[in-house]
Amino acid sequence: MGLNTAPRSERLHIAILGRRNAGKSSLINALTGQEIAVVSPIKGTTTDPVYKSMELLPIGPVVFIDTAGLDDEGGLGELRRKKTLDVLNKADIAVLVIDGEVGVEEFEEKMVNLLKTHKLPVVGVVNKADIVSASPNTIAECKDKLGIALVEVSSTTGKGMEELKKAIIEAVPREDVEEVIVRDLIFSGDFVVLVTPIDKAAPKGRLILPQQQTIRDILNGRGIAIIVQPDELKETLEGLVKKPRLVITDSQVFHRVAIDTPQDIPLTSFSILFARYKGDLKELVNGARAIASLKDGDKVLIAEACTHHRQEDDIARVKIPRWLKQKTGKDLELNFVSGTQYPEN
Repeated sequence: MGLNTAPRSERLHIAILGRRNAGKSSLINALTGQEIAVVSPIKGTTTDPVYKSMELLPIGPVVFIDTAGLDDEGGLGELRRKKTLDVLNKADIAVLVIDGEVGVEEFEEKMVNLLKTHKLPVVGVVNKADIVSASPNTIAECKDKLGIALVEVSSTTGKGMEELKKAIIEAVPREDVEEVIVRDLIFSGDFVVLVTPIDKAAPKGRLILPQQQTIRDILNGRGIAIIVQPDELKETLEGLVKKPRLVITDSQVFHRVAIDTPQDIPLTSFSILFARYKGDLKELVNGARAIASLKDGDKVLIAEACTHHRQEDDIARVKIPRWLKQKTGKDLELNFVSGTQYPEN
C-alpha cells in the first residue's frame, strides 16, 4: 500500500516515549523530516499523542506516535501520563528517548521494565549529542543498565538518524514486516466462498472494510473469491465444479453457515481472520478456553475495538454477555470499554 492509502491500522505503530524535555518531539520531527510536533524548551509542551504516518523502508508504511512525558506532574500531568500509557496498547515497537544531559536513571529503568511487560521491542536513543557527546564507555554502561539497543543521536544536527532507523528496522518482529489475512491458507486457483449478510447493519452501497480487505488478499494470493449471502451458500457449494479451499463467514451467521458447510470444508470467520491478522490469536484462544473455568462473581472485561452506533442486538453489549451466561451458567461481573483505554486494574 502507498504512503497515503494504507489505513492507520495497517501500519506499524512506533511510540516515542521518555521523560519531559528529553527531545521526543524534536526527534520525531527529525525522523519524519517534517515539523509535525510542537517543540519548546518548556517542559510538558506535548499534551496529547500526535500521530504521523510515513514510509520507513524496508518495513513500509509506519505511524510514529509522539507522546507526553511520562514524568509529567500534577492533576493534568496524571491525565497526560494515562493517555501516553494508553498508546502502549496500540504500539508495535517503542523508542525510549534518554536525555543526554541527564543520562540513565531509575526512571528509564522503570520505563524499560514497563515496556517489557507490554512485550514491546524497545530501541533506546541517547538524545542531544550536539550538546553532550556521550563517550563509548557511557553508551556501553547505559546498554548494560537497560539491556536494550542504544543509539546516540542529535535531533538538531541529524546525527545518528540513519543508525536509529536501522535499529528500529532490526527491532521489528519479522512477522510484522509482511502480514497477510488469508492468502497463506490458500493456493493459486483455489475457490474461497465468503458469506456476507446484507442486512440493516450493513453499510449502504458497499461492503465493510474487513470484507473488502479479505477479498483483496484472496486476489493477491491468486485465489477466486465467491461472495454469497447466507441463504445462497448451500446451493452455491452444490454447484461448484470443485470443492472450495475455505468458507469465510460473518460471525453473526456462523451457526447457520456451519450447518450448511460440509465437514470436509474448513470454515472460519472474518473476525477470527482479523484476530490473527491484528492480534495474538494463540492468546485469544487461551482466553476462549478460560471461559470454562469462570465462577460466580468473576470479572470479565469486554473491550470493543471501535466506537460505533450500537444495534439492537449489539455483539459486545448484548450477544457476548448472553453467550457467556449460556455457556457458563454463572453470575459474572461484566465491564465494558471502547478503544484502548483499559481500566488501570
